[in-house]
Amino acid sequence: MRSNSFERLRKVVHSARGVITTPSIRYYEGEGVQQDTAKAIHFYEKAAMQGHAMSRHNLGISEAKKGNYDRAVRHLLISAKMGNKESLEAIKRAPFTGGLAPKEQYAEEALKGYQDALEGMKSHDRDEAKRLGY
Repeated sequence: MRSNSFERLRKVVHSARGVITTPSIRYYEGEGVQQDTAKAIHFYEKAAMQGHAMSRHNLGISEAKKGNYDRAVRHLLISAKMGNKESLEAIKRAPFTGGLAPKEQYAEEALKGYQDALEGMKSHDRDEAKRLGY
């Protein structure tokens, strides 16, 4: 049985990508609701489409578990290029390449994308605040 608070949460699922990830986790883990992987994937897809890197990573892991390595690598590459370190590490240690290119090429592409994302997140103000101890 779902709680009223969870039902309210589901109603605002389209308002922010962070809100979408909560139902994903709940359905995937069976936390407060009956476990339903298909619904979890549905919410991960919605969040990923809105730019949520961790949801994209989770889709990649899910595809890898199903043996869909081509799709898994694509999700993980996108997530790594968004700055998700877990996706970068998953690509580096993945025993698969999906038959598209050498593992080293995936790792290199993911690393470059990850580094570009980190560079894009830098800001002079943030660096200055860090230097001042904030």
